[in-house]
Amino acid sequence: MEVPTGFMVVCLLLSCFVATSYGVYFSSLNETLIVTATHTKNQVLKAGEEKITVTWRFNKTYKAGTDSAYKTVKVKLCYAPISQKDRSWRKTEDRLKKDKTCPHKIVARPYTASNNSFTWTIERDIPTGVYFVRAYALDAQEQEVAYGQSTDAKKSTNLFEVQAITGRHASLDIASVCFSAFSIVSLAGFFYMEKRKGKAAQQK
Repeated sequence: MEVPTGFMVVCLLLSCFVATSYGVYFSSLNETLIVTATHTKNQVLKAGEEKITVTWRFNKTYKAGTDSAYKTVKVKLCYAPISQKDRSWRKTEDRLKKDKTCPHKIVARPYTASNNSFTWTIERDIPTGVYFVRAYALDAQEQEVAYGQSTDAKKSTNLFEVQAITGRHASLDIASVCFSAFSIVSLAGFFYMEKRKGKAAQQK
């Protein structure tokens, strides 16, 4: 029996929709990118001030053409396990659409196999924590197809610590002091002028 063409089209579209909505699983990706994150050693990096330099390239131990579908690379800042403990909003999920390991975008670039480097100033809103860097290779449909990261599979090596901005910024303190001084001077000037007006009125 011949299957109607319309039915086949509907089935194809439905299968594509299910596959897309189901999403990509991290465990299905190959680690074909070599990623490094260079920073000041043995030092806590201050958000809003310190920088890290990220490099990434294709791992040539994989056969030529493995990266033929790669169109874009997205580099992200990711929480190490120690900074995920007892924090469900940072929980690692195998399904990437639900994964909260890497919420902080560093940069996105068109894919090239080598000579990729980006120096990033740690943004002011990055919270205190221990981190690593991960890069995802995306295809033309912007689906993750491969990855690389600056740590090992257990996410225990080459980690770095970031200290968030706490309290008021120095410039805010300076502005506050200047405003207070101006207010005091203005108030003193007001009373002085009122006193002079009072004396002038008495002399008349």
